[in-house]
Amino acid sequence: METLMDELQQLSTAEEFLDYFGLEYDPAVVSVSRLHILKRFNQYLAREGGLAGLNEGLSRIKCRELLARAYTDFVHSSGIEQKVFKVFQQGVQRVSVDSLRRSLGEANHA
Repeated sequence: METLMDELQQLSTAEEFLDYFGLEYDPAVVSVSRLHILKRFNQYLAREGGLAGLNEGLSRIKCRELLARAYTDFVHSSGIEQKVFKVFQQGVQRVSVDSLRRSLGEANHA
């Protein structure tokens, strides 16, 4: 019999994880936020200390709850708002049209 970890290693998409744990989901939400959902699920697992020390049943319950919470984070919010990935955690840099013109002019003269 396969363990939970063996079974999870066979899954690759957010849809597969959600289906595996029997969670209902809106395909439109998942299609936009699938990587964000999985990343947030992983972050929640890490914050909770992973699954070490839990029996198989409790591990399944914990994973299901954390995946449901990760999915819910993106039902009414975007990846940009949730700032899951490092690129979204960095401040927005604004570039003026004049500075672009200057840099393009310098590049043409080089």
